[in-house]
Amino acid sequence: MRVGVFDSGVGGLSVVKSLLEHKLFEEIIYFGDTARVPYGVKDKNTIIRYSLEALEFFKNFEIDLLITACNTVSAYALDEMREHSDCDVIGVVDPGVLALKNAIPSTEANILILGTKATVKSRAYEKKLHELGYKNLSAIATSLLVPIVEEGLYEGEVLQSTLRHYFRDLDKTPDAIILGCTHFPLVARAIDNYFEGKSSLIHSGEAIVEYLESHYDFTKRFEDTSLKFFASENPEGLRRVAKEWLSL
Repeated sequence: MRVGVFDSGVGGLSVVKSLLEHKLFEEIIYFGDTARVPYGVKDKNTIIRYSLEALEFFKNFEIDLLITACNTVSAYALDEMREHSDCDVIGVVDPGVLALKNAIPSTEANILILGTKATVKSRAYEKKLHELGYKNLSAIATSLLVPIVEEGLYEGEVLQSTLRHYFRDLDKTPDAIILGCTHFPLVARAIDNYFEGKSSLIHSGEAIVEYLESHYDFTKRFEDTSLKFFASENPEGLRRVAKEWLSL
């Protein structure tokens, strides 16, 4: 089974990492739109246009499934991509909500959603969580984390200062934090340490795996998955990050 993974930059590698660990696919084809990252500061029509252009890229391959690893794309362009695709297109919002529900069943829990400006503005997570009865929801647009991850600053003072900037006004430690951008799992350790390990972190990689295994038949596992990486700009930079993050 061959899957495509699409992200605005390198963040979707966090999804690829989980797919590899669970040995779900024979081949993974990754495309990062690194020339136009980040998507989270762009308007809806631009996000949809970029997403449909990425869909055209994947039509060069005979993929069985496309994972849109970008939360912003999942919030704004998923319906349009599905309309124009010849295969199933899976976003990350529904899997994230499912993972949160399974990890934190109490609807009284304090849930913090982190995302780009566009994702937070869409209220995609809040709408679905409200439908499930969750009451105590808050969201912060932590957009600066995207360029920090793209620069490979997974630790250090720049990252710590940014976390302090975003979280200093929180009244209480959240019971769970939805990492509503696939870039954010790459700095999950720093976020976890900031909250002293007291918050459950929900991230797209494991959420996607959980979702896929509940909706598709993965009786066969693949020990040697073939990987192909493509980028709209600086593909060598993407492959370098992939080699580091995926331990290739």
